[in-house]
Amino acid sequence: MSAQLQRKAVGDGVHPDQGPPGSSETPQEVVDQLIRRSMEAKTHAYCPYSNFRVGAALLTHDDKVFKGCNVENACYNLGVCAERNAIAKAVSEGYRSFRAIAIASDLNDQFIYPCGGCRQFMREFGPSWEVYPTKSDGSHVKMDVSQLLPMSFGPEDLHQHATQ
Repeated sequence: MSAQLQRKAVGDGVHPDQGPPGSSETPQEVVDQLIRRSMEAKTHAYCPYSNFRVGAALLTHDDKVFKGCNVENACYNLGVCAERNAIAKAVSEGYRSFRAIAIASDLNDQFIYPCGGCRQFMREFGPSWEVYPTKSDGSHVKMDVSQLLPMSFGPEDLHQHATQ
């Protein structure tokens, strides 16, 4: 892991929400490392029912990485997706805005995209941060949250009032 990804941690004088959402494009070296971290996270997946492993690596504005994997449950709807797992870990450490997320699976012929629930969960933290769906060989596409969930509903919409 590069010094850029490990140089700062919560509690070292850097505010967890440092950096405006959508600021400056993430360098390719950092994207490549984020994808590798998502592939590492995939190896920890608990998926005895679907056997479909997914890992995610979430990058904050101060270059801290939170990894997550899918965790299934015998009561199927209680499972947790990798993306939501990584975001919840970051939120529990005080983060509320993110720079990028990479998502990995074992799919060879297509990119792994977040499910609808994860897209809405990601949107809660802004429409313009980077999303990197990958294939198992590490190839990827770059998107942002608003491309994954166009015409979305977010926290700012709760402040809108309908006219009568």
